[in-house]
Amino acid sequence: MAMKKVLMSVAAAGGMFVVGTSTAHADNVTYTVKAGDTVSEIAEHFDTTVAKIKQLNQLENENLILVGQKLLVTGEQPVNTTKGTANNTSANTGNTNQAAYQAPVTQAPSTATGSDAEAKAWIASHESGGSYTASNGNYYGKYQLSRSYLGGDYSPANQERVADNYVASRYGSWSAAKSHWLSHGWY
Repeated sequence: MAMKKVLMSVAAAGGMFVVGTSTAHADNVTYTVKAGDTVSEIAEHFDTTVAKIKQLNQLENENLILVGQKLLVTGEQPVNTTKGTANNTSANTGNTNQAAYQAPVTQAPSTATGSDAEAKAWIASHESGGSYTASNGNYYGKYQLSRSYLGGDYSPANQERVADNYVASRYGSWSAAKSHWLSHGWY
């Protein structure tokens, strides 16, 4: 217990972050969040509770999980080990948007092909984890478009259409939009 307090104090004082963990219990089960997942569905699948998952993962808001996030669903909380310093307090080095994920939504067809399709998928992944229901303030959906651009129609088909029109008019292609995102952290 004293060791844990020391590590947390050093982390808070020095701006350190955890880059590794060591598991203290052999029955730990980890689940990687996919688009459309909710903590309650994950808890039901693993025959545990939302409260237990929230506690194991020190989640402030169980309705705010990210695609690709690894959640400990059973067992005991890992003991953190510190292996370096950085000015960042988060391992997320990409877009800082955090999107809440709700029920899965059917994929709307895309008009992009080839490298543009890859760039479009990359942007969607970095903006919302590919979720049509992701929300971050005034930005909504798979491409985190301004709600005013969407005109109140948040359907997947409208999100695809509006995103394609926005990118075509502003950048000319999804590949150019991705290049801008890589340079500026937004598109």
